[in-house]
Amino acid sequence: MSTAAGEDRLLAVAAPVLMQLRDLTGESAQLYRRQGDERVCVAAAERASGLRDTVPVGSALPMGAGSAAQILLAWEEPDRLHRGLRGAKFSAATLASVRRRGWAHSVGEREQGVASVSAPIRGSGGKVIAAVSVSGPIERLTRAPGRLHAVPVMAAAERITEAMRRTS
Repeated sequence: MSTAAGEDRLLAVAAPVLMQLRDLTGESAQLYRRQGDERVCVAAAERASGLRDTVPVGSALPMGAGSAAQILLAWEEPDRLHRGLRGAKFSAATLASVRRRGWAHSVGEREQGVASVSAPIRGSGGKVIAAVSVSGPIERLTRAPGRLHAVPVMAAAERITEAMRRTS
């Protein structure tokens, strides 16, 4: 019951932040939570028009590709982290870099032609409970999407994290 309440609170807090992030970056914004060996899109704010990366709410995606997967794995316990790296399109060195920077990016990892930037949302005790992302075509996000969007994505993650702390 408390897990469901926590998720409801996360979704309520994140919804307006995702819309602001979408409006600020001009790209689709998503919120992911880890469920077992997958990550699930639990909220999204899509671009209204034009070429966009659409991830329907409820979509289960693999943990071996994409910037949100990197975020959800980077701060895991070592045994879970190493299990998660089996067959992944990123390495332990990539995850070490993600931990150092505080954000992740991917270019064509999950889907050809799509780039993304993600940052961690933390719960009580600093544990990563979700990842906030923006994604879109490489033509707009470039091959270095973090240069364009790491700052606003990290700010959105921090706003959600802070709001969760205030409401807990």
